[in-house]
Amino acid sequence: MTSRDVKKRAEAILDILEKRIERAAIALHATNPLELLIATILSAQCTDKRVNEVTPSLFKRFREAKHYARADKSLLEEMIRPTGFYKNKAKAIIGCCAKIISDYGGAVPSTLEALTSLPGVGRKTANVVLGNAFGQDAIAVDTHVKRVAHRLGLTGESDPDKVEADLRALIPRHRWTQTSLLLILHGRQTCQARKPQCDSCAVSGLCDYFGKAVRKGSG
Repeated sequence: MTSRDVKKRAEAILDILEKRIERAAIALHATNPLELLIATILSAQCTDKRVNEVTPSLFKRFREAKHYARADKSLLEEMIRPTGFYKNKAKAIIGCCAKIISDYGGAVPSTLEALTSLPGVGRKTANVVLGNAFGQDAIAVDTHVKRVAHRLGLTGESDPDKVEADLRALIPRHRWTQTSLLLILHGRQTCQARKPQCDSCAVSGLCDYFGKAVRKGSG
């Protein structure tokens, strides 16, 4: 299959998922770039549901980057404890916000380079913020995006950065942010890690994983 064929298949998959998953939106609750940045840091190795249970009280107490930078580490750790890895996350949040103050005047920066210079912020977190808080075209690769893209045959890579590069090459730029949201929701609802629901999958006819399963079963 040529790269042009794979591009057409990728767009066909997205067209189907857009019709199947109406109003795809990020699950993390946030009202501004700083809140989304903090929520995304907390979401590492944690469900969005649990993060959303923690952030209301957190966002009420810490409203600006300077408040996190000056926070009592023990208090912050206790408030975010339910999200897991709370010591590392508290350290990252304090360091991240301190750099936002020192280097960016207290405002969350809006470029990939600047965001990934912040402690605790990798490409996935940066792309989540760019795509969902700043309205930029960005593909955020989490475990769902990585798994679904691989099963669909849109990438053969396992490294998230390389998966992102493959998707960026296949998908028109204006669809990047929506692609992440659609693949995440499809991964949660249908293409689950342990037991993908292939029989009810709207894009099974375009899926490498399903095609291989069918060939194996008929062989």
